[in-house]
Amino acid sequence: MATSHQASGIQAGRLAAPEIADNFGDLHPAYDAHEAAVAADRCYFCYDAPCMTACPTSIDIPQFIREIQAGHPASAAKTILDQNILGGMCARVCPTETLCEEACVREAAEGKPVEIGRLQRFATDVLMARDEHPFSRAPSTGKKVAVAGAGPAGLSAAHRLAMLGHDVVVYDAKSKAGGLNEFGIAAYKSTEDFAAREVDWLLKIGGITMQYGKKLGEDLSLETLKADYDAVFLSIGLAGVNALRAAGEDMDGVRDAVDFIEELRQADDLTKLPVGRNVVVIGGGMTAVDAAVQSKLLGAENVTIAYRRGRDAMGASRFEQDLAASKGVTLMFNVMPKAILGEGAAAEIELEYTDVHDGRVTGTGETLRLAADQVYKAIGQTLEGQPAELELEDRKIMVDATGRTSVANVWAGGDCASGGEDLTVTAVAEGRDAAMDIHSTLMG
Repeated sequence: MATSHQASGIQAGRLAAPEIADNFGDLHPAYDAHEAAVAADRCYFCYDAPCMTACPTSIDIPQFIREIQAGHPASAAKTILDQNILGGMCARVCPTETLCEEACVREAAEGKPVEIGRLQRFATDVLMARDEHPFSRAPSTGKKVAVAGAGPAGLSAAHRLAMLGHDVVVYDAKSKAGGLNEFGIAAYKSTEDFAAREVDWLLKIGGITMQYGKKLGEDLSLETLKADYDAVFLSIGLAGVNALRAAGEDMDGVRDAVDFIEELRQADDLTKLPVGRNVVVIGGGMTAVDAAVQSKLLGAENVTIAYRRGRDAMGASRFEQDLAASKGVTLMFNVMPKAILGEGAAAEIELEYTDVHDGRVTGTGETLRLAADQVYKAIGQTLEGQPAELELEDRKIMVDATGRTSVANVWAGGDCASGGEDLTVTAVAEGRDAAMDIHSTLMG
């Protein structure tokens, strides 16, 4: 592997440690108390609160901003966490620019919304720094619930169930909790090990036992979970990655973007992380942007995102697209991979220009080649290891509005479940709502 890395220009230490540390600093630095007070003063406290309607977890945004304005950030945090127990992480990773802040009246009037995400971060950071948990457990119900998957949906469900007095065991295939918050989001969005610290804080509610290295379909079966627990919540995410279906896909230097992001997020020393000279990322979502930007921040000379449709169809928000461009990433639209070329290791990629008619992408026959010693696949993930007895919809676990699956006493939420958007904040809402339905079902 090392030989082909060296031959193909993939190497570690392209930048010195201080430059890398600077590159991977906080994307949205935290407000201090004065900045938060000034930002809170801009809120009109609208009676119909369009920002609140736009929030998938329905946080009472005018209320928490009013509490910050009044000098009570811990109370503001409680208002946030009542609805969204991962409010600290969501404040960092949520695409607020297309949700609450896009709906803000000041955005419509002035093109400058109240910075709701940064205010949310300020409040939750104040509370978490106090090292206290604002919620306490109800008396024990004697009921046991299994949660498979310790990502945002699973953690949200587990916390709400524990708070309501149930005993919860959370199983996860990885060696630590957090799901995509821990393993799948750019490092500059979650600095100073925040995702792991938030999990530790969440678990202070009590009543939640964590079991790592346990994967559904391998170490766990749905039948056993159903037999051993009063209810089961599945939040197993999407572990599979779609194939490029391009010649040369198996060459050295071609890999899944999610694996690269996970390796980067778990690395102790980013100067030791190898990166190509010429990196091409295939895809148009947040994962594609995160992989491309971080390649650039590690010292790659040329980084290109190649997307098969036009700019408006990109899954990544315009803010994310502009962020990539500001870091020197080239965005190419209406191109798709045809072949990866090289002697055992990637050296070039051949792309074909595309047309889109009635939503269908077709090749035009016209091609171009780019130097590419590293190619990342970020073209969507697929469900893997789901129990056969569960009905699927659009290749995900079919659920109703409360998260119930086709199997009695089994609920599901997050990326593995049908409907909804693949966002941390949506997963939190789905976990919370399923927990409430599990509670009412178990309590009769």
